[in-house]
Parts: sequence; structure tokens; C-alpha cells
Amino acid sequence: MVKNLAKRGKEQNERKQAVPKINAYIAGSGSVAKETITETLEKNYMPYAMSVIVSRAIPEIDGFKPSHRKLLYTMYKMGLLTGAKTKSANIVGQTMKLNPHGDSAIYETMVRLSKGNEALLHPFVESKGNFGKAYSRDMAYAASRYTEAKLSPIAAELFRDINSDTVDFVPNYDNETTEPTLFPVTFPSVLVNSNVGIAVSMASNVCSFNLSEVCDTTVALIKNPKAIILDTLKGPDFPGGGYIVFDADETDKIIATGRGGFKIRSKWRFDKDSNCIEVVEIPPTATVEAIKDKVVELVKDGKLQGISYIRDETDINGLRIAIDIKRGTDPEKLMKKLFKVTQLEDSYPCNFNILIGGVPRVMGIREILIEWTAFRKECVKRRVYFNLSKKKSLLHLLRGLQKILLDIDKAIEIVRETEDDTEVIPNLMIGFGIDETQAEYVAEIKLRNLNKQYIVNRLKEVDELKAQISELEEILGSDRRIYEIIIEELKDVKKRFGQPRKTEFIYEIESDEPEEDETPDYPVTVFLTAHGYFKKITPLSLRNSGEQKLKEGDSIIETIETTNRSELLFFSDKAQVYKSKCDNFSDTKVSVMGDFIPSKLGFDDGESLFDMVVTTDYSGYLIFVFENGKVAKVSLDGYITVTNRKKLMKAYSEKSKLVKIFHITDNTEILLSSDMGKSLVFNTGMLAVKSTKNTEGVAVMTVKKGKITRAEAVTDENRDGLEKLIVKNIPAAGFGGKILEETLQTKFNI
Repeated sequence: MVKNLAKRGKEQNERKQAVPKINAYIAGSGSVAKETITETLEKNYMPYAMSVIVSRAIPEIDGFKPSHRKLLYTMYKMGLLTGAKTKSANIVGQTMKLNPHGDSAIYETMVRLSKGNEALLHPFVESKGNFGKAYSRDMAYAASRYTEAKLSPIAAELFRDINSDTVDFVPNYDNETTEPTLFPVTFPSVLVNSNVGIAVSMASNVCSFNLSEVCDTTVALIKNPKAIILDTLKGPDFPGGGYIVFDADETDKIIATGRGGFKIRSKWRFDKDSNCIEVVEIPPTATVEAIKDKVVELVKDGKLQGISYIRDETDINGLRIAIDIKRGTDPEKLMKKLFKVTQLEDSYPCNFNILIGGVPRVMGIREILIEWTAFRKECVKRRVYFNLSKKKSLLHLLRGLQKILLDIDKAIEIVRETEDDTEVIPNLMIGFGIDETQAEYVAEIKLRNLNKQYIVNRLKEVDELKAQISELEEILGSDRRIYEIIIEELKDVKKRFGQPRKTEFIYEIESDEPEEDETPDYPVTVFLTAHGYFKKITPLSLRNSGEQKLKEGDSIIETIETTNRSELLFFSDKAQVYKSKCDNFSDTKVSVMGDFIPSKLGFDDGESLFDMVVTTDYSGYLIFVFENGKVAKVSLDGYITVTNRKKLMKAYSEKSKLVKIFHITDNTEILLSSDMGKSLVFNTGMLAVKSTKNTEGVAVMTVKKGKITRAEAVTDENRDGLEKLIVKNIPAAGFGGKILEETLQTKFNI
């Protein structure tokens, strides 16, 4: 029992000693080392960002990203350059040895490089089966187990002399094999096929150019670095064809800087017999489904007239969008409208961002071709040096064989008399005065070849080798000879793979005539309620209807007869105005509540509708009446926006709360009433027109203690009895009295 007590006491002491350590550990467990956000980003995010830029998204000077290069090199190693097609699934599986990012990503890369997808001017993959279409959003490609592929003939230009040490090789991700860092491509593929990539903080978008034109331009720049690019390179050439709306200034900018954009227009024809427009080529940034959906939307909203039906008739023969038009519709005018409101005309943004030595650079055409020429020059020099080394090695061996020719019997005797196999090489070296490499070569000659005729025939190659070595050394020492080789290869590529342009040029002539407004023009009556609901109703619908449907407690505050082409200005209580067109609202009936303007036009949080102004030509003035007795007169044409902005800030002054807005075309009389029982009538001609929209205005009614609570327009119908309220000078204090109150109550419910 004593032992147990002693043991228990010892355990208690140990627990007491452990408590401070535990408490200290708990106290420090939540501590975090202090580190600035910039240090965290630099250590954790920057390596990822650089990996995406350098190893994934941005193409290099050979025109390929790593994913492209891994796939094509795998196909080359599989013998698919000359062999028969194989299942795409086999190719994807083999590519996994170089690209471990998943089979779906590899197959998507193959799809885009394939002939069947029609995404490239010169596809590198011959395909069989459904590979989808670049111009279709919904036409999905078949699974890899159903399709077949091989390399196309032009892919041979990617691998020419790849085994001649023309480019560097690096180990793959698991060090089991090697892969090339670049392809020794014999033509500027970087400009021949389009390439799009989005990295971190940067992107690349290189459009495609015609192969023949690119080769001619490269040759011209090699011969004269100051050659004019546009003499040989007319502009981009897209696989989908279409028209480029030529802009000389923009083209010069893109060629010089690598940034800018081309406007591409669809190619179409009109069939008079069927009264149908046929679109056969569309911009590379558009899809058939997107165009069709947009046209249907515009027709349903009543913003596009003259179209009775649109359908996608794309088949095995190619793209075709059929647009049936109504009788009497001008197809030229209709297409002009469609080019503006749909992707039948679209812009292609250019951003020629390319990796040069692992560093991303945005370059113009000239700079890209100069960099490619320098890259290709290095490839040719390495190939020449590789061949030179091989020929020198062979010449060295043949010189050793030449010494054997002096006494073949002696060579046979040396081999026969040598007892130890390892001594054969040293004995031959001593016997003939040759080095180890030469002796090894002689020793490996078959016995049947140790005859004088064989050796003499081999020695005849010596003079030929000497001539070849001399020529190769001359090439290595002359840039001119290297450029001649590059030019010859470019001409050969152009001859074998060049094709006519698919994308043509059109020149848009600007007309001085104002564009015709194609918005349907017919009379409408617009209604605005106190709670912010808007209705647009045609006269016919208004005549055949009953009572207006309104939200409980709501009332109509504006009823204006206008046309469908009029413009609407919705003023909010936050001194902002939201602009819209009457045509943007659908025709409705009195039996519906209408559109809630704050929601329809995207008002800010907590912002409410104050009033509406309707105009067709922005003529007249706006009269703003404020609680402090000031009134501002602003010309309505100050709210015209050239850039078609939908929201204008500082639409009126916020110094005092707004009471009323009047839209007048001629000067008129306005009644002001205050909460102190005072009223007056003034003529707007007494106010000067202000140039700034948010002007405070001028004092019209003096309200030292109270505020303006009501403002009404005075017309011939309600003018009787108000003559005494008319003031000739402003500001004025206004008039009061019991008789006046009764008059205003009767006329204006004040």
C-alpha cells in the first residue's frame, strides 16, 4: 500500500511538471509566422505562374506548345508519319508517357490539330471519324476509341533531321525517355497555324497566315531585312474563309507591333428562286449555333424584321446557314443589319505573344520572322556540324582501312597468331600504326570482306568524303550558304504544300448618308406608375381594353403618346438618369402590370425611379424644381451620348431634394407651392439656360423656413383664378390666403 501511495505521488508530480509545457504548447499552437502578402505570392504563386507561362499556355518559336509537341512527337515515334492510321486511343495512351495530364486533355489537343476539326489552315493530323467542327458549338467529337489518326504529310517538315542533333532533347517527367524541346520545323509554323493561349497575367492569340505568303515573306526578309512586309504578306488567312474588312492603319499596326484586331465578315449568297440567304463561311470566333440563337432572339423581340425562318443546314459538304426572308425584304440591307447585331461579322483580336528563349515577348511579323530565321539558322548549323562529324569519323576509319590494304595477309596473320582476344586490337595498332578506333573497325570486318576488291571499293569513298567534308566546312563558315539552304527549303515547302487564300479582302466605303433607322415606327402610348412600373401599349390594344392593372396602392403618374422610335430617360432619386429606347420594351396590354424599371435597367441598390422624360429628337428643355425654391433650366440635348451609354451620373443637382421635372418645348408657366401656404406662378422664360446638367439653378421662390412641396404646369384650362399669383420678378415670396387655398384645392388638389 505504501508503494502504491509513493507511485501515485510520483505520477501527480510528473503531471504537475507537464502542465506548464502543455500550456506553452497550446499557447503557441495558433501562432503564425509574420509574412507579407508579396512574399507569400512570390514564394507560392510565382512558380505556378511561371510554369503556366513557360510550360503550358504560350507557344514557342517553332509554333507549338508543349502539349502539341508531346503528342506529335509520340505519333512520329509510333511510325504514323508513313504508316497506316491507328486508333486515337492508342495514340493517347502512348502520349501519356510524355504528357501525364490525362487522356481527355491529350485527345482534345489531337482534335484541334486534326483535319476533320477544320481549326487549322494546315492540319498536322490526318483523321478518320467524327472529330467535331471548330465552327460548331454543339457538334461534339466522338470518343477516342471510335476515331483513327496518323500524321499528315506536312508534319514531315516538323521532324526533318530531328535525329541529326538539330534541337535539344530533355528527359520526360519520369526520366524513362527523352523528348525534344523544340521542333526543327522548316517553315514558320508559328504564323501558319493559329494559336491561342491564356496564361497568368498574360495571353497569346496568334492568327494564321497563308503558307505561301509566309514563305515568300521570310525569303524576302532574309534577302533584305528592310523589305516591306505587305508586299508579300497580304494579311491573315483563316481556315473558315470569310472576308477581312481591310483597314490599312490597323494592318500596319498589327504587322509592326503584334497587337490589334481584324474585322472578319461572313461570306453569303442569295438564292432568288427560294428567296433564301445562304451563309457559307463565318468568322473563326463565331459558331453556327451562336449566330442562329442571336437571330432568333432578335426576331422574337421584334428588333429584326424580314426574316421568316432560320435553320442550320450544315452537312458533309460543309457549313451552311439558311435564312428564309419575307417577300419584299432587301437581302443587302438585311445582311448589313445582321453584320452589326450578330457574330456574322466579328473581330479577331491579335496578341502575338511568343516565348523566345523561355521569355514571353509580344512581337510584330518582322521580328517574329527574324527570330524564326535565327532559330532555323541554328538548326541548319547543328545539322551540318552533325553530318560533318559523321563524315570525318568515317574518313578516319577508311584511312585506317587504307593502311590495311598495304598488307592484308599481315592483318590476317596478326589476328590468327594472337592467342588472347583482347590483344587483337593492340596488336593491329602496333602492326599498322593505327589508333584504337581504326583497329576496332578493321577487326570487325567480316572474313568474306577481306579481299582486295572490297577494300578498294571502300577506299574510293575517300575522295568523295573529302569533297563533302570540304563543302560542309565551307557551309559552316558562311552565313550566306546557310541562308541559301533555308531559302531552298522554304521554296520546297511552298511548292509542295502551298494553297490559295481562303480569306479574301473587302474594302468598306464610308458613306456620308446617315444610317437608316430600321426600328419599327408606329404610335404607342407609354405609362409610368408611382411605384416604377412601365407599360407600352399600341392604340388598337388600348381601345379594346378595360381598366389598367396596377399594383395595390400604385397609380399612373405619366401618360404620354409617342412612337416606338422614341427614347426614354428615366431619372432616379440619386441624381442619375438611365437611357433606353422605347423599342427595347415589348408591346403589352393594360391587363399586365408592366416592366419594373429599376430591375429592367439595373438601378443601384436603394435607388428608386423619380420620373420619366420621352423624346424623339432631344429638343426642348428640362425644368428641375427643388425644395429650396431654386429652379434649373437645362437643354435636353445635353443628355445626348455619342457612345450610346446607358447610364449618366450627375443628371441634376443634389444640393436640394428634387420636387418635380418638366419637359417643355416652349416657355410655359409653372405654379410653385410651399408648405407655409404660399404659392406663385412664374414663366420659364425668366430662367437662363444652363450648360451643366447638375446646376443648382436660380432662386424663384423665397422659402426661408419652409420648403417647396408642389410644382404644377399652368395651362389655359386651369389658368383662371391664378392671375394674382403671377410674378414679374424672381425671387418672390409668393402669395397666400383662404380664397387662394380653396382655388388651388379645386384645380390641383393642393
